[in-house]
Amino acid sequence: MRILQSLTTALLLSACAVLGAREAGPRQAGPVVLMASTIGPIDAGIVEALEAGFERDTGIRVRHVGAGTGAALDIGRQGNVDLVLVHARALEERFVAEGFGLERIPLMYNDFVLVGPPSDPAGVRGMKGALEALRVLAAKGAPFVTRGDLSGTHVAERDLWTLAGIKPEGPWYRKFERGAEGNVATLLFTGQQGAYTLIDRATYLGARSRVALDVLVEGDEVLLNHISVILVNPARFPRVDHAAAKAFAAWLTDPAKGQAVIAAFGKDRFGQPLFFPESRAWKAAAAGSR
Repeated sequence: MRILQSLTTALLLSACAVLGAREAGPRQAGPVVLMASTIGPIDAGIVEALEAGFERDTGIRVRHVGAGTGAALDIGRQGNVDLVLVHARALEERFVAEGFGLERIPLMYNDFVLVGPPSDPAGVRGMKGALEALRVLAAKGAPFVTRGDLSGTHVAERDLWTLAGIKPEGPWYRKFERGAEGNVATLLFTGQQGAYTLIDRATYLGARSRVALDVLVEGDEVLLNHISVILVNPARFPRVDHAAAKAFAAWLTDPAKGQAVIAAFGKDRFGQPLFFPESRAWKAAAAGSR
């Protein structure tokens, strides 16, 4: 099987272990849903929580491989998984338009935050507008770390620079060469560099005891981070287990099941949810209760 050459060796081994379940022939212990997931939700622990809840309710196992959104979608393009969990709308819509996926299904969201050294040498702390904060960082040449790997986080960051009217380049704009390892690795590297970066809040909360970085800019609507699931098109790849994947997607978007897990996740550890439900069924139920 062919997976993106840009993936790290560790990711390749992980992918092969997961995708090997399909190559091995008929599944012996009932359905197993295979999923390619963006790394942030895996690092936060919510992917495991959702998989465990689904298995408890249905007896169907889910196995995942973690990759940046661009890489996860490319794994889906090979027909090696049944669905993808990703967070870059333009890339997702292209995946569907090309016929690899059926539809983009809203699942949950959290938000990105701009983090940097507690001393904040660029002076962006407390700014209400994320775009203006980016303009200040660029104008002052403040060191900024980018994943640079076409992950959902990188795509969101790139879009924000575009909205800010900035083409980031120069020695202050530093690509993390191991960006495919995910947001936690990127955050730790940023802390080591005493730099700024854009990161999802769940990653920051989970790793904040390990980094000397503060949240400096937050709460701007442009920082919302929407996460979706997309079923791989069974007409294009007959070997996918569409029935099991469809059952998983239905469970994920059910207000009393997956959406309830999402709403509660993180409260016991951080005193606040790390993600917020966003399925159409959840929104309809919330509207009906008003």
